[in-house]
Amino acid sequence: MAPVRILIVGGGAAGLTVASQLHRARPQLAITLLEPSTDHYYQPGWTLVGAGVFSLEQTRRDEAGLIPPGVEWICDAAAAFDPVGQTVTTSGGQQLGYDALVVATGMRLCWEAIRGLPEALGRQGICSNYSRDHAAYTWQALQAFDGGTALFTCPPMPIKCPGAPQKIAYLADDVIKGKPGLAARSTVVYATATPGIFGVPTYAAPLRQVAARRGIDVRCSHTLTEVRADQREAVFQVKDGDSSREEVIPFALLHAVPPMAAPEVVATSPLAGPGGFVEVDKFSLQHIRYPNVFSLGDVSGLPNSKTAAAVRAQAPVLVANLLAHLDGGSGSDQYDGYACCPLITGYGKVIMAEFNYDQQPVPSFPLDPTVERWSMWVMKKDVLPWIYWNRMLKGAQHERRFIPGGGQVRQVSG
Repeated sequence: MAPVRILIVGGGAAGLTVASQLHRARPQLAITLLEPSTDHYYQPGWTLVGAGVFSLEQTRRDEAGLIPPGVEWICDAAAAFDPVGQTVTTSGGQQLGYDALVVATGMRLCWEAIRGLPEALGRQGICSNYSRDHAAYTWQALQAFDGGTALFTCPPMPIKCPGAPQKIAYLADDVIKGKPGLAARSTVVYATATPGIFGVPTYAAPLRQVAARRGIDVRCSHTLTEVRADQREAVFQVKDGDSSREEVIPFALLHAVPPMAAPEVVATSPLAGPGGFVEVDKFSLQHIRYPNVFSLGDVSGLPNSKTAAAVRAQAPVLVANLLAHLDGGSGSDQYDGYACCPLITGYGKVIMAEFNYDQQPVPSFPLDPTVERWSMWVMKKDVLPWIYWNRMLKGAQHERRFIPGGGQVRQVSG
């Protein structure tokens, strides 16, 4: 009998974690990973690249060295999904059959949706930590900043790591205030398309206090639509109740975050739901219409925050339910929407925001999760990258353990 064929489309955090956990659980499975990139980046570290803490190279590994032995790697991208015929066609024209499919392609960054932004990145103080090629330029721009408006933007949801657009604003504020006389001739503006500073009320409250304490000008319902690089102007569509208006904000430094969407190959496929993302049950991670298809990570249509920590919680649920499906049964494991966003509020300060589908805090430590802590900075800067490379991508299961004092600890990544 031929071995069961598992096809995983996407070799980022989600795809590699699932491949490793499946291989650990059942080494006899024939697992194929479809991924076009030969480099793998720890993208949660790019905020710290832009802040001068990490180099870009510190966030990179060779993709080949992360794929479990015995898992076949096809270095190509998906061009078409046929869930009825149970095949995926690659960009190179190869047709791959499967018994079970895992879709983990990640999101598409829509730079072109903001007029003038693609050609402006990397010059005249226009930067973005969401761009591999320009994250390091953020630090250069901060170092060169000599006063005026430092403008930081956030697009409409959903985006990957929704806290990241404001993290760099707080770090930049530290840099500005660390240079004699610079703060007096500078203004930091955080312009977000969202109606509030953060989507989870428990954590939004302390973030509002952080911004107020720092004197950061927070402007909500501001969607960036155009960058006029030569004029150093950013154009926003501002929602005012049922009406909208245009607002132009001059800047000396601009950190722009593009809107994001599911990749076209997914959004135009039968796998997509109304928003273009893979239509899976939010608890089982199994497709609503195609029971041998599963999805996790940024491309899944789950109504939660898109973070690496969410992937760590999703992967064991998906693996358990996929294996149950292969065995002819129905999996009972459920994902509760857990996500974690280490909200950097300055150098040496982090609010470790952990929450579920109900937007309720689910802290891993017996500490007030709304407080800025140096220990959580160490967690973000040192511990979480180690967990990512040495535990998560190697297939270590999401686990809980108890520590002295009765606090329940959940290992996280983000």
